[in-house]
Amino acid sequence: MLRLLALVVLCAPWPLNAQRAMQPGDWYRLTTVSQPAMAPDGRVVAFTVTTVNERENKRHQELWVVPTAGGDPVRYTAPAFESSSPRFSPDGKYLFFSSQRAGGTGNTWAIRMDAPSGEAMQLTNWPTGSWPRDGKFAVFSAPVSADSAAAAPGGPDAFARMQPMARPPFDAITKPLDPARFDGRHITHTRYKANGPGFLPGPRSAPVIRPQQLFTQAPGSPRVQVTRAPYSHRSPYSHRSPVVSPDGRFIAFVADVDLRPDSLVQAIADSLSRLPYDAARDEAPRNDADIYIIPVAGGTPRKLATLTGNESNLTWSPDSRRLAFVHRETRTSNARLMVIDASGGEPTNLTPTWQYEPGGLEWLPSGEIAMWAEIGGSSALHLVNVRTRQMRAVLDGRRKMNGFSFDAQGRQVAYVSTSVTRPSELYVAGVDGRGERKLTSFNDALNAEVAWSDAERFTYRSVGDVEIEGWLMKPLGYQEGRRYPLVMYIHGGPHSQYGEQWFDETQNLAAAGFMVLYTNPRGSSGYGADFTYSTRGRWFAEDYQDLMKAVDIASVRADVDSTKMGITGGSYGGVMVAWITTKTDRFKAAQADRMISNWWSWWGTSDAQGLTEFEFYGRPWDNPAMYDSLSPIRNVRAVKTPTFILQSEEDHRTPMTDAEQWFAALTRQGVPVEFVRYPRSTHDLSRTGEPWLLVDRLGRLRDWFGHWLQK
Repeated sequence: MLRLLALVVLCAPWPLNAQRAMQPGDWYRLTTVSQPAMAPDGRVVAFTVTTVNERENKRHQELWVVPTAGGDPVRYTAPAFESSSPRFSPDGKYLFFSSQRAGGTGNTWAIRMDAPSGEAMQLTNWPTGSWPRDGKFAVFSAPVSADSAAAAPGGPDAFARMQPMARPPFDAITKPLDPARFDGRHITHTRYKANGPGFLPGPRSAPVIRPQQLFTQAPGSPRVQVTRAPYSHRSPYSHRSPVVSPDGRFIAFVADVDLRPDSLVQAIADSLSRLPYDAARDEAPRNDADIYIIPVAGGTPRKLATLTGNESNLTWSPDSRRLAFVHRETRTSNARLMVIDASGGEPTNLTPTWQYEPGGLEWLPSGEIAMWAEIGGSSALHLVNVRTRQMRAVLDGRRKMNGFSFDAQGRQVAYVSTSVTRPSELYVAGVDGRGERKLTSFNDALNAEVAWSDAERFTYRSVGDVEIEGWLMKPLGYQEGRRYPLVMYIHGGPHSQYGEQWFDETQNLAAAGFMVLYTNPRGSSGYGADFTYSTRGRWFAEDYQDLMKAVDIASVRADVDSTKMGITGGSYGGVMVAWITTKTDRFKAAQADRMISNWWSWWGTSDAQGLTEFEFYGRPWDNPAMYDSLSPIRNVRAVKTPTFILQSEEDHRTPMTDAEQWFAALTRQGVPVEFVRYPRSTHDLSRTGEPWLLVDRLGRLRDWFGHWLQK
């Protein structure tokens, strides 16, 4: 019997444990790890685990906890509930998380970590915010309740039973003749829809702008109001504000530069929004916000410095004498890591010539600043010596990392890591990068069964001698001497990026036998602000050439069949696909996802008009030549490429009308075209949409390119 088994093994064409190609349905088995939170003592890490319930067509989130020394992770929340966003109390006794559960108030729940706790509970009067070193209280900003004079008028509401969008807004002139017979939408304000939430009802009473005031609160005690000013103690430009000093004496916050009342600031903003674009006014550097310090007990705030632009990511030094922050002088300039004395004076720029930009920071007890950033298509954690201004990468490589969380002593850091061939898992390391180890193995079984394709990273010089980063992924079962069809991916944004992470879409096509090409052309993020905003007012110019240069490089390879190339992309990538097919017929098939074909109609129907108002220097009537010349529909007569259009019915970012125009134009010209409209889906279908529809989309991409490129 053993000899027979040995013979079978020797004669088998593949090892018994051979991996197979990915199928679209494998997506259902993927586990996503996110939101790590390390306990203050560094012994455990809590994190969110997201899985997919294929039968019920939905995602499911739970809280898990794993020891940093190693061991099996343990589920801490009941599978019957959705739970996410873990965070520890300063003393580590409680693990807080977000969950919508029956019988509770709000969505914040807690689990005891210092003793057996059983079910999750809710704690009354437990604050969330910035804590000093002793953890005795928290500091936060919040609006104060509107006074009675600003409240909506009393009396019976004749429209109480109407649907929210049908109810007339407070400033409406017309009203329903019979409220019971009108179920439409009544709109008087431009912000009446948004991608995700959908249609937004207008206010039933005049909007009341309530300044964000500062509060302190000790656990188990009522909150104490620190400020009573007519301005907000929190700027819309700032992240992590306000923050209390480690010694518990002072609060730093970001606010309007002149501490103007919110009503005045809002009035100015509203008036400017109605003005036509003016380069002299709108392009001039301006000071949007500044940093202030106020004693915890209250008093008059003191401005630290007047800096053009805005400040964010405030972090106190361990000795409470200095503040680190991220400063951006103008919207299109590089963000810099800055440090300033809490007593005032000139700030010090720690990254004056660095190409990249801080993504986040933490001032460690050692005195060094931990700073994480996107380094092209990769990411890295750096330690910055404040005295010498020297920076060194302690965690880097060909991978993406996020969610950096430190223990109270600043000795360990937990984070999520992913690479091209490995889905996300949780890792921990010393803050110096030593002793890195993987704490979870949720995707190990899937990794052992399915062969993920790796990507060959390359760089090339494009027009203007600018270096561009790209990747070429070989198909599963790649064999030397063969030529393969190629599909190029174009990312959205345009200010986003591809990178060194596992990506279901590229793996999907590589598993189906395609070479997959993807790049970060000009306009992508992760390479510095100059690179990111170099396409402003120049869409489809150098960025188009960057993409075509990559295609030129790939098409002359011996393993690429240049007669069988396809192109695909979503959002900015979708409009770029349409643009490319008006300029060349070298691609034998195209797929446009979340596309735009006509910038005039897009501006009038999208929830993101500010994108082109900034990128195209004004509204359509301010700069009609640019809106016209950059609309692919103007050149649709030249399109010959078979095109597959995918669009979501509830996408308010790139609404359906643009896809409909493109579809109508191609059909009238006899260009092979298919159009799939996904119900109950937004602009984020390919990332967070319903699982069944997301996987259906992966299958259709295989069908379309398989038909045109593999026959």
